[in-house]
Amino acid sequence: MRIDLHTHSTASDGTESPAQVMRSAAAAGLDVVALTDHDTTAGWSEAVEALPPGLSLVRGMEMSCEGRGEDGRPVAVHLLAYLFDPQNAVFARERERLRAERTSRLRVMAERMAADGLPIDADALMAAAGPAVGRPHLARALVEAGVVGSVNEAFADLLRTGGRYYVHKQDTPLPEAVRMVTQAGGASVLAHPRAASRGRLMSMDQIGELVADGLSGVEIEHHDHSAEDARLLTGLARDLDLVVTGSSDYHGINKSVVLGEFVTAPDQFERIVDSATGVPLVRGMSEQRR
Repeated sequence: MRIDLHTHSTASDGTESPAQVMRSAAAAGLDVVALTDHDTTAGWSEAVEALPPGLSLVRGMEMSCEGRGEDGRPVAVHLLAYLFDPQNAVFARERERLRAERTSRLRVMAERMAADGLPIDADALMAAAGPAVGRPHLARALVEAGVVGSVNEAFADLLRTGGRYYVHKQDTPLPEAVRMVTQAGGASVLAHPRAASRGRLMSMDQIGELVADGLSGVEIEHHDHSAEDARLLTGLARDLDLVVTGSSDYHGINKSVVLGEFVTAPDQFERIVDSATGVPLVRGMSEQRR
C-alpha cells in the first residue's frame, strides 16, 4: 500500500481543488491519501464526493500551533489532526478562531505592502483566497504582480518571519491542541518537527511531554528533513512508542514535491486508524455502489 498523509487543496494554500487532489492521488498510484488543509475541514465534503474507486480518504487538518523552541521561546509548530469529529464544539470554536487570525493577519500584511506602493489589492486578495487564507496566497499575488519571481523568493524576503511585513498571529498552544484533537476522537501527529529551513525548531523534550496529552505520532519522512533529522526522530519515536509517518506535504504547483514522494508504512497507518473514533476512513467505491 502507498499511503500519503499530508496534502493541501484550495481550501487552504494548495493550488488544486479537493476533488482534483483526489484525482491526482489516484493517478499517482496512492491507495490512501489524507486531506490536511490548514485550520479547516472545508474541503472534506468535496473530497469525499470525488473519491475515485480504489482510493481511501483520511479526513484531516493541519493545525497552527505554538510550541516551545529549543531556546525556550515560543515557536510556530504544525500539528496534523486525523479522523476527528468536526462537530466537537470546543475544537470547532478553536478552528474558527484560528481562521479569523489568518484572515486579519493577511489583510494587515497586504495593506502594509499596498501602503508601500507594492501592487497588491487587499480586497481582491481576500476575495480570491479560500476559507483558510495564508501567506502563500500573498506570495502568489506577489509573483503574479511581477514583484518576485517565485513563491520561495517571496518567503525568503517580503514574507519572511520577522520581516518588514510580517504580522504575528496567535496560534493554539501545542499541548492544548493535542488535547483538543484527542477529545474530538482524533489522532495527532507532529508535522515536520525538524524542518530547519522554515526557521527555529521546537524542543525535542516537548515531544515527550506531549505523549501525556495524547500525541499519537511524528511525521519523519518529509522533504524538509535530512537523514540525520530522520535518524534522531526515529529513535525518539521508538523510545516513546509513537507512530512514525512519511508524507509529501503536497501543495500542487506551489511546491516542487509530488504526491507519494514520501509514504507511511501500512502498520503505522493502521495504528492511527485504530486509535481514532471521530470519523471513519472513507473508502472509494465504484459508480455502481455510489
